[in-house]
Amino acid sequence: MNKREIAKYIDHTNLKPYATKEDIIKLCDEAIEYGFYAVCVNPYRVKLAKDYLREKNANIKVASVIGFPLGATPTEVKVFEAKKALDDGADELDMVINIGALKDKDYEYVKNDIAEVVKVAHERGAKVKVIIETCYLTEEEKVKACELAKEAGADFVKTSTGFGTGGATVEDVRLMRKVVGPEIGVKAAGGIRTYEQALAMIEAGANRIGTSSGVKIVKGAPDE
Repeated sequence: MNKREIAKYIDHTNLKPYATKEDIIKLCDEAIEYGFYAVCVNPYRVKLAKDYLREKNANIKVASVIGFPLGATPTEVKVFEAKKALDDGADELDMVINIGALKDKDYEYVKNDIAEVVKVAHERGAKVKVIIETCYLTEEEKVKACELAKEAGADFVKTSTGFGTGGATVEDVRLMRKVVGPEIGVKAAGGIRTYEQALAMIEAGANRIGTSSGVKIVKGAPDE
């Protein structure tokens, strides 16, 4: 997979709490230069990224995060956050499930939590990626989380926030792809820093890569 091809898999990400305006503009400039699919920024930075990319006439999506990074805010708060991000120009929302509720086996709550965010996003033509935070889950819980996300109408399931105790693994990506089937996306995120790692995730079934190392990954790819 060459530089141009792998770039189209990448959500070029800066979710650092201390990211400045200049950092976000740099992120957008890199996305333009390397042809990344999207930039992923914190909700406060959505408008800046959207306005800057629009000004540059760049065909790059803006993704933001909801209930991030813990997933433990009430559904109403996630919905409000989603609406605000969409108002500011977000094209995609990466929301964190309520991990504690999943562990409690309160599956109805988890499913509804996802479905409410999906509803407001789909009304606006935006996509939702559901972060299940695999590092905290048993295999059974990973399977259940993916099933609930699919039932709730999510567009993607995603491995990790990058802020937990572990990131994406090839095994988790393979499992998630098996559970959701070909109908919805799988995003691998957390700890993916090299071309070889990114390629392994794609071969395991990921069709999006979330990383703050997008430039390094593309530079490590063959030219053709």
